[in-house]
Amino acid sequence: MRGPGYQTRRDGRGSTGAEAAGMAGSWRAVAQAAGMLLAVLGWVSSCVTTFVPLWKSLNLELNELEVWSMGLWQVCIAHEEGAVECRAHGSFLALPPALRIARLLMCFSDGLGLLGCALAAPALRGWSCCHDKPALKRRLLLAGGAALGAAGMATLAPVSWVAYNTVLDFWDDTVPDIVPRWEFGEATFLGWFAGASLAVGGLLLAGSASATGPAMPPAPACRQPPAARGPARGHPPHPKNADLVI
Repeated sequence: MRGPGYQTRRDGRGSTGAEAAGMAGSWRAVAQAAGMLLAVLGWVSSCVTTFVPLWKSLNLELNELEVWSMGLWQVCIAHEEGAVECRAHGSFLALPPALRIARLLMCFSDGLGLLGCALAAPALRGWSCCHDKPALKRRLLLAGGAALGAAGMATLAPVSWVAYNTVLDFWDDTVPDIVPRWEFGEATFLGWFAGASLAVGGLLLAGSASATGPAMPPAPACRQPPAARGPARGHPPHPKNADLVI
């Protein structure tokens, strides 16, 4: 037979499991909120990096009143008076290979980032959408995290490649010193930030989905001892000792 302390031990185990589940749920909620915030911030920064003409900058020593800047779509000249003149690139095929591939990868990254945010948003903890389908929410979080991670890599790759080519051209010994050199623009640093934010946000979202473990099985109920069975049907009861006659 179970002692009176059995029910106490059983209640303590249930409360401990509930507290562990609550802590895990709060951790997942924080991870999902941080991941979604980083994902949206990274996607917006990636879109800005794609379209601003600030990938490279050039200061002319002969004319210090003009600052040249180049992007994936156009070249701009900023004058000292504050006026900015921009001219689109003449042809896609006329661009250097790094800029051509960077344009394609950045557009691909923007699309993947938007898709990842759209997939992960309905699966966030606290949203009423798909609240009765935990398996579907887990798949959406994993798919959204994977898409955001791929978007982050698609942003970091072209930005790093353009930066690498800029460094090579800047330190090229075959170019005379009097020739101006292109340097890093503001969009380069913004692109690195965007790629890192997308990758970390996708990792947090995917990690919060994989951390969802199976539900704890309920504690076994206290079973009552079976009642004493009566005599089998058709057989008379055994006589008591008091009725025995010696």
